[in-house]
Amino acid sequence: MTKTVPQPHCDVRPQTRPLLRPDLSPARDRLIRLLRLKWVNGTVLHYWFDDGPAPQKEAVRKAFKEWKDLGIGLVFTEVADRSESEVRIAFDQADGSWSYVGRDVLSISANEPTMNFGWDLTDDYGRTTALHEIGHTLGMPHEHQNPFAGIVWDEPKVYAYFTGAPNHWTPEQTLHNVLRKIDVSEVEGSPWDPDSVMEYWFPAGLITEPARFKTGLNPPGGLSDADKEWVRRFFPTLEPTVPVLLPFQSVPLSLSPGGQADFSIQPQASRKYEIATFGTSDTVMVLFEEINGELRFVAGDDDSGEDRNSRVTAKLFQGRNYVVRVRLYWAGESGQTAVMYW
Repeated sequence: MTKTVPQPHCDVRPQTRPLLRPDLSPARDRLIRLLRLKWVNGTVLHYWFDDGPAPQKEAVRKAFKEWKDLGIGLVFTEVADRSESEVRIAFDQADGSWSYVGRDVLSISANEPTMNFGWDLTDDYGRTTALHEIGHTLGMPHEHQNPFAGIVWDEPKVYAYFTGAPNHWTPEQTLHNVLRKIDVSEVEGSPWDPDSVMEYWFPAGLITEPARFKTGLNPPGGLSDADKEWVRRFFPTLEPTVPVLLPFQSVPLSLSPGGQADFSIQPQASRKYEIATFGTSDTVMVLFEEINGELRFVAGDDDSGEDRNSRVTAKLFQGRNYVVRVRLYWAGESGQTAVMYW
């Protein structure tokens, strides 16, 4: 994917920052910040196109399929109705290419896009752009902002380059997308991957260290081995069947940070139910109903950083199948939590 002419770059949308209590332990604070934007595995992400040329839409479909073909647990489904979507994709050629990151898309108004493509997606650079923006939606940041990368920038040259054509960014955009290092609390300590699909290309003269990139950085394009390893670890293939959660029976969960437990709920009566976790823990819990073979979101709760447990109240119907998924941030001193419904 070597560049012969300047190509535009992704202008990722700012992430929300959690307002956590200052008295949280460093470990608890770090795990919440690290995992808070990650989807519960098994989530079906419905995407909708806001018009756009057929070849561009097909390129995006192929990029979703390329991520899915890695064998991950997330599901990507195209829908024809905006109101059915979590991911809304526009093709505004005057707005560059960008996406919100991870679960932040859920906070965006249903009338606004969560992703945009501002240039042709049918060549190699466009294919990588589509994979890159979907990577943001999965929860991946820009790789060159990894605090462990050890990149030393010639900052005046960086500002001069990105404020010029073809990006025409403000200094604030350049700081946000290039120079700002991600807080160490929000990354896993993984080494820098210059081949990542989340890595920008840079012309000669912007990087002073490492020395081998003084002449420029040109990722090969597409998904790197590290990209594939990351997404498979966070969203592994799901088991074809999950255990049934019986009413009034507490089930202990021994999960590591980022780990997930899944249960089927098959109510014997149609009524309002409570589903909750117990113990000193931070979790995100999501309830889905199976409709025509697809899991659809019913309700969810995230108790991270709070002195309570995640809890969902919903009317469940006899004869229908539901799935509850619990993903752990932090499990206190005992490393244990539990889930029950009644």
